[in-house]
Amino acid sequence: MSESRATEVRAFLGALQDELCREFAAADGAHVFERDRWQRAGDSHALAGDGVTAVLEDGALFERGGVALSDVRGTNLPPAATARNPQLAGRPFRAMGVSVVMHPRNPQVPTSHMNVRYFSAGDIWWFGGGFDLTPYLPYEEDAASWHRAAAAACAPFHAGLYARLRNTCDEYFYLRHRGEARGIGGIFYDDLNQDTPDFGMPWERCFEFMRAVGAQYLAAYRNIVQLRRELPYGERERRFQLYRRGRYAEFNLLLDRGTLFGLQSGGRTDAILMSMPPTAQWAYRSPDAELDARLLPLLTTRRGHDWLGGKLP
Repeated sequence: MSESRATEVRAFLGALQDELCREFAAADGAHVFERDRWQRAGDSHALAGDGVTAVLEDGALFERGGVALSDVRGTNLPPAATARNPQLAGRPFRAMGVSVVMHPRNPQVPTSHMNVRYFSAGDIWWFGGGFDLTPYLPYEEDAASWHRAAAAACAPFHAGLYARLRNTCDEYFYLRHRGEARGIGGIFYDDLNQDTPDFGMPWERCFEFMRAVGAQYLAAYRNIVQLRRELPYGERERRFQLYRRGRYAEFNLLLDRGTLFGLQSGGRTDAILMSMPPTAQWAYRSPDAELDARLLPLLTTRRGHDWLGGKLP
């Protein structure tokens, strides 16, 4: 990766983090993001690098929100990365990205996740990222608007890109031990470069797509938050939210590749686990069969549903 490209990507990621923190803090209205700037020289157990971990906790709207920027370098890729690309083992590399998770207090407002990232190892480079939505009390119009934003991010780049990345998202954010998706999906992609089968693009177009993903995520989630934030809820809805947050925690700890990459590379544990919900519960049985009946059909429909049509399964 040329130094000019690295500088360009890093500048965009910093600006994206600033914009997300500014927008979400304004929406919360009570708290701002606290920024923890870090820098690490690196050693045999951890990667060298720097970044900014921005966290908002116990706000009026967001019970926890995290927007983390990281830029790390090293020679020993952790297993979470080399499992898919064993040819990169032992090569010098650089990985940078922004990762976002927002956990609202009101169960009427869904949890959202987004990340965009860039990786290079000598002459090999690729982009990755995406966004997904985890509702607790689902609404048809939210599912439709979310997926329309995902489709809009993809449309300028390839006619079939949304369908492919939507399916990839469904497959990735899936709790196999539960037989449930984590949420209603969105888009997810790894290893996007000029050689990607069917959807390969030059560096400049891949970078444009990274920017489109960030912009569409922010607009879509901001609109959903505004629609749902004032809706009433009680102890029943709150208890169900905490129960479903347990599923979110299970995915992050057992299956999330970003979490595994961070822990295996000796990253900052508190920053890596900022994506966890601040409170969650586990129960032998669901606390509410009626709310289950509203939500579970969405989470067991992994492929084939027309989210753009605006109807829940």
